[in-house]
Amino acid sequence: MPIKRPQPNRAKLDKVVADARRDKEDREKGYREQALKLYPWVCGRCAREFDLKNLHELTVHHRNHNHDDNPADGSNWELLCLYCHDDEHQRHMNAALYGKGATEKPKETGSFKAFAGLGSLLKKE
Repeated sequence: MPIKRPQPNRAKLDKVVADARRDKEDREKGYREQALKLYPWVCGRCAREFDLKNLHELTVHHRNHNHDDNPADGSNWELLCLYCHDDEHQRHMNAALYGKGATEKPKETGSFKAFAGLGSLLKKE
């Protein structure tokens, strides 16, 4: 005989989700508007410029990765385009998972060159 589980209260769940989304949007709107007033509309990494048409692609990045740290002087913010912002967070995640060296390029350790003598072999024929 199957066990009957109580059905979740959909209305209550919908309200919790809606409240969380509203709170997040309110919080983001506050510091985003402040950052857009403080800084020029240019990506801090790739120097891409933005105007009113594409301003929605410019995001506010928290330098210390704490989204609740929003000083009025903007010292914890930098404006990044969507692509640079995603790249920054991916680097941060990799560093957390694999160590700080994970964001750096690996050093070349080998000296073997597979095709080093290919040119001389082709010239003989």
